[in-house]
Amino acid sequence: MRLWLFKSEPDVFSFDDLKRCPKRTEPWNGVRNYQVRNFMRDDMLPGDLGFFYHSSCPEPGVPGVVRVASEGRPDPTALDPRSEYFDPKSDPGQPRWYLVDVEWATDFKRFVPLSELRDQAELADMLILRRGNRLSITPVEPEHFDFICRLGGVDPKKLRRG
Repeated sequence: MRLWLFKSEPDVFSFDDLKRCPKRTEPWNGVRNYQVRNFMRDDMLPGDLGFFYHSSCPEPGVPGVVRVASEGRPDPTALDPRSEYFDPKSDPGQPRWYLVDVEWATDFKRFVPLSELRDQAELADMLILRRGNRLSITPVEPEHFDFICRLGGVDPKKLRRG
């Protein structure tokens, strides 16, 4: 099982929005970065876990955990001229952009703000905390995942079993 961090601006799509979706599941579409596309296309598998991270907002941070609910598949928004994510260079025969479905796994008992993440020596080398990191999805090391789950009041071992 791999571990991830999924960034979203809460005014575009929030953790609460995900919880209101049918089956608490939604396609993670609109990604237009090749490295992130490769994560979804080549590396993610159903059952992988990830943090849902609110970014570009007054208080960035982690409200809870999601589970990858599908294998990577072509992102249909790339082919839809009505979509804000339309890519005129996309070709249905050779998909350029991919997505995975994510589903709500659990709320944290308390929101873990970015300021607190930055204050933890145990997280000093976490990718999301490095300067210049702008990727919307990043891998997370198991020790970082466990530590942040504990900060949020959730037992990471129970998540891995569920």
